[in-house]
Amino acid sequence: YSPGLTINNIKQVINETIETNILRKPAPTRLRELIRQIRACRTAAEERAVVNTECAYIRSTFRETDCIWKCRNMAKLLYIHMLGYPAHFGQVECLKLAASAKYTDKRIGYLGAMLLLDERTDVHVLLTNCLKNDLNSPTQFVVGTALCTLAAIASPEMARDLCNDVERLIVSTNAFLRKKAILCAFRFVRRVPELMEDYLPKCEVFLADKNHGILIATITLITEMCEQSGPVLRYFKSIIPTLVRMLKSLTVTGYSPEHLVSGVSDPFLQVKILRLLRVLGHGDATQSEIMNDVLAQVATSTETSKNAGNAILYETVLTIMNVESENSLRVLAVNILGRFLLNNDKNIRFIGLLTLVKTVHKDMTAVQRHRITILECLSDGDPSIQRCAMELSFTLINTQNIEMVVRELLRYLESTDAEMKALCSSKIVLAAETYSPSIRWHLDVLLRILTIAGNNIRDDVISSTIQLISNSPQHEQRFITDKMWEAIMNMNQLENRQPLVQVAVWTIGEYGESGGFDEFELIEHYRQLLWAPQLSITTKQYILVSLAKISVRIDGCTPEIQNIINAFRVHMNIDLQQRANEFSQLFTNYKHLRTSLLEKMPKLKLSELTTSEYNADFASGESSEGEQQQQEEPVPAPEPSNQDILLDLLGDCFSSDGNGNNALAVVPVAQPAAPQSYLQTSFNQTGLSTMNNYNNNGPMAPGTDSFLDLLGLAAANQTQPSQQQTIDYTPATATIPAIEVYHKDDIHIRFLVHPQQTTVHDREAPSTTPARITVQTTNGSQATIEKFLFQAAVPKAFVLTLREPSGTVMPPGGTIMQDLLIARQAGQSGGAAGGLRMKVRFSYEVENYSMMEQIDVNEFPSGFLR
Repeated sequence: YSPGLTINNIKQVINETIETNILRKPAPTRLRELIRQIRACRTAAEERAVVNTECAYIRSTFRETDCIWKCRNMAKLLYIHMLGYPAHFGQVECLKLAASAKYTDKRIGYLGAMLLLDERTDVHVLLTNCLKNDLNSPTQFVVGTALCTLAAIASPEMARDLCNDVERLIVSTNAFLRKKAILCAFRFVRRVPELMEDYLPKCEVFLADKNHGILIATITLITEMCEQSGPVLRYFKSIIPTLVRMLKSLTVTGYSPEHLVSGVSDPFLQVKILRLLRVLGHGDATQSEIMNDVLAQVATSTETSKNAGNAILYETVLTIMNVESENSLRVLAVNILGRFLLNNDKNIRFIGLLTLVKTVHKDMTAVQRHRITILECLSDGDPSIQRCAMELSFTLINTQNIEMVVRELLRYLESTDAEMKALCSSKIVLAAETYSPSIRWHLDVLLRILTIAGNNIRDDVISSTIQLISNSPQHEQRFITDKMWEAIMNMNQLENRQPLVQVAVWTIGEYGESGGFDEFELIEHYRQLLWAPQLSITTKQYILVSLAKISVRIDGCTPEIQNIINAFRVHMNIDLQQRANEFSQLFTNYKHLRTSLLEKMPKLKLSELTTSEYNADFASGESSEGEQQQQEEPVPAPEPSNQDILLDLLGDCFSSDGNGNNALAVVPVAQPAAPQSYLQTSFNQTGLSTMNNYNNNGPMAPGTDSFLDLLGLAAANQTQPSQQQTIDYTPATATIPAIEVYHKDDIHIRFLVHPQQTTVHDREAPSTTPARITVQTTNGSQATIEKFLFQAAVPKAFVLTLREPSGTVMPPGGTIMQDLLIARQAGQSGGAAGGLRMKVRFSYEVENYSMMEQIDVNEFPSGFLR
């Protein structure tokens, strides 16, 4: 007799003996033995063979009705499923085991249901009755197992069917069941939000419970309900003093072995309380003031030597940064993150950097104090830490520290991978353009980027470098030309630095006469570059153009250049062949044109580089003094093919009339040369009164913009004082009707429709009274949005003018405001022309990625511009 034997062990031995000796069926492999076999496999093929053999045996035993090893086989199947192999054939067997009267079978059956079933499977519905029966079981362990399963896989239909049973168990006197029922209610609220009304009064009662498990479950449920509903959030603001007292008692409590984890009193409950306080105090200064003291106490008294304390500090920092806390608390939170950066644990350093990236805009001055530590993280061995440190470093750059920060970023650029080189180099270029202390320093930085990043840089680096060189003084152009010549002298390194070669040959071609190099050595080096097999066709195109320009920059080398160009007239590449033939004509038949055609390019304006990134279907709004003078001269009509592109984009209702006059009214963002009044900036640039005449088939007068000709909007730049004097602008208020236009990808755009203002003149012809719509664009992401451009178009019955926006850059949480002025064309009645419709397109850049969206807006208020 062995005292370790129990009735169940005796039954198992008897059953194994019967199957082995009488039925001659071998006992299946135990789970531990299967794990050993799989771990002993040396190759993936061996592992698949073991798994396939075991799955075939398990599938055969599922077909038998009297097998006593179903529980063991299901456990092995679940382990195989966790390894990533298909195990769907065990779904029905899970239901059979869950419906078994034996708790051992029921437990493994529910475990299988949680792993193998989801809402997409038909078997999932069959589990509802089994769960309902077990929720009414007198055994608490059976009820607890059913609650765990329900909290893991409950669908909306299952939640509605079983919500009454769970609500009954929530008020149970058994703390074990009450805790699980509350967590089950959390799943119900997430899947069916309308069920939260049943749990609101009970949650306040549960907060007075002494059981920490019930407190954690209750706070989790309250947090979920507050995040889903604004009224519920306001309802639970009254519990903030209770939560503050609870958190303070946990902080100052003595030794409690039941809840102590690494010397910290119940860190799980503290984390849950801090997270709920963060939700309740967001945007509420009054409630945030209540929790300031306890947040400071937790931040200063929590032990940081263990992960449990670091977890509490991390949640404390997030809470301080997300509520309306005091400035001293924000500084304390940033200092905690600074200590995280000095931790030996890489995970804690990564968490510190990631949190600083998200919260740096809250207190930039406090983060600047840790700049040295952040820059040291650029040399960390972990690439994730390096990337976070890089992103954070760019947010810290200003005019005082740019030289030091860029120096560290260039050192990081030398050792990072190709993908990060492209991203980092583009951001360094952008930072240098914004905060550069001098042109010489700026040129040095761009040259180092081209040298270090090599072929991994983006095209914007090349264009930015060329633009800067073009706008530099002559002595700086001479300096950079010599530097570029030195950089491309070594042929062995140019294969991986082709963007450098492209910029260098462009610079030498434009400013070669100011360089201090021998012209024959230069021509010979160009010959080697052109015939180098490792250089790309694009690079050779740059070299060929540069060589042609050198012929008019440097005297005495024209014959050699002509011979090199003639050699490419029979090149295999058609583009190089065409260029060589065209340049060859400049040396023979058109010598008199060569000097004028190959003269220096004018200075490149930044706007010419940036506006080309946007779709040319919309007009480019430039209104400088020089361009306004050019608009007084007649401009030839554009080709109709470009017009058709825009009309195809905007649809049939925005097409031209029978005479070919375009019906669109599109005026893009304008940048006025001098401050103007709102009325002059919005209306006088396009001539609102003459647009009406033009769209009524009137003659087109001189003084038009070329792109407005393309859209059919150009007319004489005249004004009508009677119309201008009747326009009245009403400031935006909270009572102005709002239209939700776009809310996706953390971009929120809405229209604030201002009421129309009328005068005596407007009452005579109310249909032509201009109306104002304010476009409010908000950035809800954690990244800065740059180069934001809003464009719109309306049908031919209306005239649309866009006013200058409040900006083009939106930091996290930032907003851009822009006004639209809309008027109905004279002679167009509301009934004949229909209501206002609008096509909207906006583009922007976020983290050097260009985005563009186009949407239709048709839901304008009834009677608007009727």
